[in-house]
Amino acid sequence: MIFAYLDLLQGSQTAFFVFFGAVVTALLVGISFHEFSHAFAADSLGDPTPRYRGRLTLNPFAHLDPLGTILLFMAGFGWGKPVPVNPNLMRSSNPKTGMATTAAAGPISNLVIAGVAGVPIKMGVVDWHTPFFAINRSSDYVKQVVATWGVSDYLGLYLGSIIIFGIILALFNLTPLWPLDGYSVAVGILPRDLSLEMERLRAWGPGILLLFIFGIPILTGGALNPFFDLLRPAVNGVASLLTGVGDPNVFGQ
Repeated sequence: MIFAYLDLLQGSQTAFFVFFGAVVTALLVGISFHEFSHAFAADSLGDPTPRYRGRLTLNPFAHLDPLGTILLFMAGFGWGKPVPVNPNLMRSSNPKTGMATTAAAGPISNLVIAGVAGVPIKMGVVDWHTPFFAINRSSDYVKQVVATWGVSDYLGLYLGSIIIFGIILALFNLTPLWPLDGYSVAVGILPRDLSLEMERLRAWGPGILLLFIFGIPILTGGALNPFFDLLRPAVNGVASLLTGVGDPNVFGQ
């Protein structure tokens, strides 16, 4: 995804570096809080494993996963290094419930950060700008758009980038497929029969993810992108809720 913004250098170097800085911020803050929240939730439930493994920290270098970080830059979604937990040490009558709580803490923290970043936009102090405004646009178009921008616009682009990547990080990780957080949440809250059925399908999770994210788009030459098509309306809806913008048009389409 980051390659799509290289043309932005020709249109506006300022906009490019604001966008790039926002992506780095979203990466460091989003993933750090995401994984820290997993560790904090497990520790609060009585499992000291994350603390002993040095994961009860906001230091991003303790949480960044190489592949997940690369994908966040390239594809717009990613993940951090999994936090080691032991559900049997949690103060919970059902270890699966403890795991569900711990898993949900990460995506929730991303939505909280996105919500905080959205306050100035919701109050009308800062203009809303999606970080995807330059996708499939010429450098001349971008140059014309940003020529009239002021401080509020650049701050809006910065906050908008943090909001959007925070929402994407949250919703992507809530997908109920292993090894994402949504799988543990689903296993912990679903009725016993459905929970057991999901556990039986656990091994298929990575393959299904790869098929939806990469396989189908490649096989159809980009004509079908089911994961993006499902994610897009959800991201738009949450962005509208957090920013107060009626039609945030997150993906510029």
